[in-house]
Amino acid sequence: METENTLPDQISRRGSISAQLLPDEVTTLVVGTGPAGVMAAVGAAARGPVLMIDAFTLPRDKSCGGMIHPLSSEVLAPFGGVPESLLLTPAQVSFRYNDWDRGIIRDTDLYFLNVDRKPFDDWLLSLVPDAVRIADATRFVDWTPAPDGRIQARLSCRDADGSARDVTVTCSYLVGADGPRSTVRRSLAVPDTPHYITVQDYCRRVGELDPVFDCFWFSGIPGFAIGYVIPKNDRALVGLVYHPGTKRAHELQDRALDKLRERLPIGESLKREAWTAPRHRNLRDVVAGTGSVLLCGEAGGFISPTSGEGISWALRSGRSAGAAIAACDPPDVLAAYSRDVEPLRRDIERRLRWFPWMNSRVGKTLAGMAPPAWVSKMTHNL
Repeated sequence: METENTLPDQISRRGSISAQLLPDEVTTLVVGTGPAGVMAAVGAAARGPVLMIDAFTLPRDKSCGGMIHPLSSEVLAPFGGVPESLLLTPAQVSFRYNDWDRGIIRDTDLYFLNVDRKPFDDWLLSLVPDAVRIADATRFVDWTPAPDGRIQARLSCRDADGSARDVTVTCSYLVGADGPRSTVRRSLAVPDTPHYITVQDYCRRVGELDPVFDCFWFSGIPGFAIGYVIPKNDRALVGLVYHPGTKRAHELQDRALDKLRERLPIGESLKREAWTAPRHRNLRDVVAGTGSVLLCGEAGGFISPTSGEGISWALRSGRSAGAAIAACDPPDVLAAYSRDVEPLRRDIERRLRWFPWMNSRVGKTLAGMAPPAWVSKMTHNL
C-alpha cells in the first residue's frame, strides 16, 4: 500500500515565503491555509497586511471526502465557482443512505461536486490577494499580549538550510483556522472536544460504482459510526468514521474493507490516510474565540455534528471572521464575529437535538420506513 499521495498533483499557484522573509508585524495572522483560513484572509486583507501560515508543506494533502456541498458553492460563486478542471468523474454525485444490514437504500436529491481535496485547497489559495503573504512549514506555537495591547505570536519555522528557529510576529488579530487539533484553540481557556477518528482508503475500482456519495452502515465493526463510498475517476474512496476512543482503527478498517469487497467492485488499497473530527457534546464546544483571537472552521467547532460535512462550515465561518476584522477595531471584533456566526451555532444546536435520534436503532428503523421524498427533504437540513 502506498502512503504518499498517488493522485495527480496540481502545481501550486502561490509561492511560500522563506523563514528569513517573515514580517515582524502584520495586521492579521491566519493560522491554517484551508477553506476557513482562505476566507478569513480574503476578508482581513481589506484591513491591512495578512500573513497566512501552515504547519504542512503546500499544497497540503488533508484527508477529506472532497464533497462540495451546495452551501459551499454559494460561498464560492463570487469567485467564479469551483473550476471544471478540478472536477473528477463523476463530476457530481447524489447523496444516498445505505443500510446494508437491513437491505434498505434511500436516494436523495442532494448533490455534491466531486473533487480531490489537495488541488481544491491549492485553488482556494489562488483566491487570496497577492498582498497576503503565505508561509508553509511554519507552526504556530503560542501567543502573549504585547505591551500595546496587540498580540505577539511565536512561530516555529525552518530556514533554507533546514534548521528550525522561532520567530515572533506581532499582529492586531489572530485567526485560528488550524483544524480539529487546533493549536490556537489550545492556547485559549476554552473547552477541548473529543474527536472522531476517520480512516479512508483510495481503492482501485474493478467495476462500475453507482455515481453516488454512498453513506452506509453495517454491524460487526467495533466503534464504527458511519461510512462512505465515493467513486473518484478510476478509484473508490472508502472512508469509515470511528467513535472517540476506538482502539486499533487501522485494523478495524482492514476488516471493514474485507466486508465491503464482498458487496462492491473495489480492489486493493492504493493509499490510506487518517484524520480526526470534533465530536460535539453540546453547544459549549462551539467557540468563536477570545478577545482579538478568532476561531473558525473545525478549530471553533464549526462542522455539522450530524453529517460531518465541514467545508461549507469552514468557508462560512472564515468569511465571517474576515468580514469582522475588516469592519471592526480589536475591542469589537469578537462581538461582531459572534453575531455573524450565531446562525451557524443555532444550526449546530438544532442538529445536536436530532443526533441521538438519528443514531438510535429506533431512528434508523423509522427512517427506513419513511417515504423517500421525506428522507430526501430531511437530508437537506442535516
